[in-house]
Amino acid sequence: MKNRLTRNWGLKIASFLSAALLWLVVTNINDPIVPYRVTDVPVTIRNTNLITERGQVYEVLDGTDTIDVVTVSAPRSIIDALDKSNIVAVADINDLTSVDTVPIKLSTNKYSDKLDSIRGNIDSVRLSVEERQTKSLQIKPVTTGEVREGYMVGDATTDQNLIRISGPQSVISQVTKAQAEVDVSGFTNNIGTDSDIRLYNDDGDEITAANIEKSISKVRVNVEILELKALPVVCEVTGIPEDGYQYTGEVAFSKGTVTVAARSQTLDNVEAIEIPAGVLDVTDAAEDVTVLVDLNEYLPDGVKLAENNFVGRINVTARIEAERERAVRVPVGRILFEGLPDNYQAVITEPANECSIMLTGLQEALNEVTAEDVTATVDLEAWMAREEIDELTEGSYWLPVNATVANGNLRQSGITEVRVHIIEEE
Repeated sequence: MKNRLTRNWGLKIASFLSAALLWLVVTNINDPIVPYRVTDVPVTIRNTNLITERGQVYEVLDGTDTIDVVTVSAPRSIIDALDKSNIVAVADINDLTSVDTVPIKLSTNKYSDKLDSIRGNIDSVRLSVEERQTKSLQIKPVTTGEVREGYMVGDATTDQNLIRISGPQSVISQVTKAQAEVDVSGFTNNIGTDSDIRLYNDDGDEITAANIEKSISKVRVNVEILELKALPVVCEVTGIPEDGYQYTGEVAFSKGTVTVAARSQTLDNVEAIEIPAGVLDVTDAAEDVTVLVDLNEYLPDGVKLAENNFVGRINVTARIEAERERAVRVPVGRILFEGLPDNYQAVITEPANECSIMLTGLQEALNEVTAEDVTATVDLEAWMAREEIDELTEGSYWLPVNATVANGNLRQSGITEVRVHIIEEE
């Protein structure tokens, strides 16, 4: 019996190996090892607090927190039981290398012990690790577009004026402006809207890095829309020039019409920018008087200047001219008598036809005056009072002629007399 068991060892071993090989062949034929490819597998990064607690921030570079292709090799029966949700990719910050890479560990959340292999087309997450910087910026409201013709943008305000941002030092150091933008195209009324806060560098390029943290992302912006109107500038001149000179009545402005802006109901009641009395004073002036005026001081409440590059300062000039003289010949028949007693007659005997009256004033007015513009009178009552005559008697007298001119800028100069014959009636 013993000899039978120990006989033909070689044949028995060969039979065992053949049986095992046959089992493997049959098994592989029925449940072969096959690959399974999964795309866009996200990588979970763990223990990021190890970076943030050091006052640093990180950024994943080149999208390495997503594996483009993961290949799993396992028996078909296992592969058939897996899908993308079973693929686990983890990068632990505890394994961060000196070159800021974190190895990716791949596995499945089931049948992990039955896998033949699992690998991805990348094996590590690449990071950029920097010091964290925090900065506060004033939020500036900015309008874009054009309001309707005849209107302009007034004040723009925000309900909050500061934003705090933080992130990588290399990014935050570039940010110099925070703006909330509002499109005003076509508007004629005030605007109130919530606007995104955008960050810019000194060159006006927007900075949109995803790893910037903002204390607020939106802000309420209120934009005032004002109506435009062109207004004339007017000025009241005060004072009396030096003897021998007159204010011509002409005021010259370095800018006589100014465009202003205000709410429509305000502009309806404004027709001019009025510079009040006392600002332009010609007292004792012997030449033109010019003053520098800031129109902002005389704008009505709610009205503002609306021209680019014009701050409101203009020169205002009152024209002053030296007086001239001219003789006007008035027919004696036009000379009137005042204060003549009822029982007397007065007849001018000299000159016979015309009386020459000297007038003083501005040359332009003198050029235009005619005898019809002159009212000439002889005031007997006033003459008697000056001469201390109590009772008028017949006779011939040289009496002064008083002249007034319709143009108030002209006046009589010197003394003009006519010879008057006084006759008492019976």
